[in-house]
Amino acid sequence: MKLRFRAVLVAGVLSVFAQTAFAQAYPTKPIRLIVPFAPGGFTDVVARVVGQKLSGSLGQPIVVENKPGAGSTIGTDFVAKAAPDGYTLVMVSSTHVISPWLYKSIPYDPIKSFTMISKLADSPYVLMVNSKVPARDVKEFIALAKSKPDNIHYASSGNGSAQHLIGGLFMSMTGTKLMHVPYKGSGMASQDLMAGVVESTFAGVPNALSAIQSGRARALAVTSAKRSPQLPDVPTLQEAGVPGYDATVWLALMAPAGTPKDIVNRLNTELAKLLTAPDVRKTLSDSGVELSLSTPEAMQEYMVQERERWGKVVKEAGIRID
Repeated sequence: MKLRFRAVLVAGVLSVFAQTAFAQAYPTKPIRLIVPFAPGGFTDVVARVVGQKLSGSLGQPIVVENKPGAGSTIGTDFVAKAAPDGYTLVMVSSTHVISPWLYKSIPYDPIKSFTMISKLADSPYVLMVNSKVPARDVKEFIALAKSKPDNIHYASSGNGSAQHLIGGLFMSMTGTKLMHVPYKGSGMASQDLMAGVVESTFAGVPNALSAIQSGRARALAVTSAKRSPQLPDVPTLQEAGVPGYDATVWLALMAPAGTPKDIVNRLNTELAKLLTAPDVRKTLSDSGVELSLSTPEAMQEYMVQERERWGKVVKEAGIRID
């Protein structure tokens, strides 16, 4: 019995040493960072900043790969099924906890199938209209939409996206009926807004800034409870006449479930160090992104809360995907 106990003890100690050595050596090859959205959108912008900075810090290339589709579930499922070795990561948005409420089934659990690394950012969306729309503020836009039910279009990055749901929440709270037009990415949605193909969209601040600065789109309001630092003259929807409206998009970095804790902690520490550097913070801020970092444990708790919150919104807004 003593010999068996010693053997088990030695095996356990060796296992710990092996894991520690593995984590210390990590990474020894390129890391894939999956973005489950099309290029050019809010998540993609942040992923490329994070990838560039992490690559320099870790000494290995961070290869950003876009795998869009099905409300971000295609790319996310790819990571859920990847080896839990720290070499395949995914950057998700609020859509990650929205999709399970919209689809009949998804091939993974949004919480249990992943190891959280860190929350990265928060950002409001911006309700924008193209320059040809006569509405100059939110009240005029609501009146216009009510006068033309289902004739005013709003573009989103796809069925089941956060943009889709935020538009649904707007309709639910204002009694309007907008026609949803799903695209394969928020960048394409913003392009068609500026081209006059669609009348409106709820865009992430990075996409909104370029559209507004070009003069081809008009910002009516931001979706958060507080004004955006990048758009200080744009009112919140609450200020503009939609009491109680408050919705933001968040981004988080995750790995497959079972990824070694030492690797997760290292990535979390590197992110906190790199993203809080003044130059990086300014780059993100200029792009309309506000940092909001967390521990892996705090991110998991937050994600559970967000799943329940958006579940209620989906039910109240009556949004479904066939």
